[in-house]
Amino acid sequence: MVFNIKPYERKLFELIQQSAVELGFPVYIVGGYVRDRLLARESKDLDVVCVGDGIALAEKLASKLRPQPHVAVYSRFGTAMIRHNDLEIEFVGARKESYQLDSRKPSVENGSLDDDQNRRDFTINALALSLNEEDYGEILDSFNGFYDLEQKIIRTPLDPDKTFADDPLRMMRAIRFSTQLDFEIDPITLKSISKNKQRISIVSKERITAELEKIIASEKPSKGFNILFDTGLLQLVFPEMVALQGVEIKNNLGHKDNFYHTLEVLDNIARDTNNIWLRWAAILHDIAKPPTKRFDNNLGWTFHGHEAVGAAMVPRIFKRMKLPLDAKMKYVQKLVMLHLRPIALTNDKVTDSAVRRLLFDAGKDIDDLMTLCKADITSKNEGKVNRYKENYKVLTEKLKEVEEMDHLRNWQPPITGDDIMKIFKLPPSREVGILKTAIREAILDGEVANDYDDAYQYMMTKAKELNMI
Repeated sequence: MVFNIKPYERKLFELIQQSAVELGFPVYIVGGYVRDRLLARESKDLDVVCVGDGIALAEKLASKLRPQPHVAVYSRFGTAMIRHNDLEIEFVGARKESYQLDSRKPSVENGSLDDDQNRRDFTINALALSLNEEDYGEILDSFNGFYDLEQKIIRTPLDPDKTFADDPLRMMRAIRFSTQLDFEIDPITLKSISKNKQRISIVSKERITAELEKIIASEKPSKGFNILFDTGLLQLVFPEMVALQGVEIKNNLGHKDNFYHTLEVLDNIARDTNNIWLRWAAILHDIAKPPTKRFDNNLGWTFHGHEAVGAAMVPRIFKRMKLPLDAKMKYVQKLVMLHLRPIALTNDKVTDSAVRRLLFDAGKDIDDLMTLCKADITSKNEGKVNRYKENYKVLTEKLKEVEEMDHLRNWQPPITGDDIMKIFKLPPSREVGILKTAIREAILDGEVANDYDDAYQYMMTKAKELNMI
């Protein structure tokens, strides 16, 4: 492994060294930056540890940089942060920590570099790059982190039971790093996660969800979810997803394991998009299959209405997991509600009317909906998958044709409710709603052209039928 430092970073390191010399204490780059540079990965975070006053070091360095950056000081934690170029640089004095059983917030006191490395979560994050004159550029490795990087292993520096008991979020971080880096978790460390899983209860939902989203954003998210499931953590942080797992058999008829199907859909969509909210839609698209599961003697297992029930579950899940209750949630909810529609169209002859309605209901999110539906095509029956994929291509072409012809993406009928009220001198009323709906449905059914004049003529005819004129 080669430690590759960019030219502007080299200049920055020289300035950090000068600042530390002027203040009279040793200084090191630690953690993620060192790990990522050894793995030839980009890193935007730089953690600077000094055996002294981290805030003073930040202020001294800032005075040497041009333009001079703002120093954000967090006195309570004894840390400071500055932004320079594309780096976020955090400064802290070396410290040792002790924890109470009911909190992951440590008691902190000044310490040595060894003390600081002892508090690190994993060996690969305990590597330190010296910026001191006597050993400048040397990597200090107290826990064989370099070996673990080469062997692709996630391991705690100290006893994993103590590491996870002190800060249970580290269990989520172990799984997240394993997923992001495609490393394996050391068996003793993995066993300790299962043993200590109940400790996750003292961690805030926000911090848990932040780690979960990093797993979701990875190249192959299923790896992390499988580890979360196998260790028992997923049962504690995301029980609705765990409920998808398992196959029930009745009268020799079973259904697919919806947990592993969901992971397959998630991996499929991860190959097509980095949109985290589209990935959330993949996770939640079948979330209501457990509560809607029924056995019909003629049809076998059914999940009728799981898209509507699933859409109703989205806000509750988002609220509990401290996800944003805004347009992003509405977007996920919409995709969950609509995810069966395109697949249903591939089963039948695709009509222009059905396509218009899909375009109208999906609006600007039609492309994302189609991406989700493509990812949802999974089966052990290769012939079935190929048929669905061919039908999917036909539907995609049909969507394109109808969109080019009718311009229905983000479409609103050419005559609005306000227009109707002005034309007929009506207040807001049931009659206005009936006319507005009739115009919209007639256009979507292809009975009326998507323009004002045709819509107006249709409206007048309909108004006569309703004795409005």
